[in-house]
Amino acid sequence: MKQKTYTINPAKIGNQQGFRLSSAFYKENPQFAEATGEIEVLSEDTLLLRINPKNDIDEEEEEKLMMSLFLDFLSKDAVKNPEQLIPYTQEMSDEIDNLLSGVDIEE
Repeated sequence: MKQKTYTINPAKIGNQQGFRLSSAFYKENPQFAEATGEIEVLSEDTLLLRINPKNDIDEEEEEKLMMSLFLDFLSKDAVKNPEQLIPYTQEMSDEIDNLLSGVDIEE
């Protein structure tokens, strides 16, 4: 399924500045109306937006959704900036194995 993108526009209300989403976004995603969230700055022109929808989503479902969004972001970034990719080497794997030796990891 192709993911739909929405444009944002700058908005200023009083002393506050922010972004305004089109009404189509809320019509097609009503769970985000009146939702709270956070924005993380990943780079000069890239933000990661985490939205906490009004309706209660199972914690496991939320983790799946966030992982899916994160992997989608990584995939798009890899296609857009292939020169920034670094091959995963056996040396890297060995170093991680050494760092994790003797550490119990919960599953």
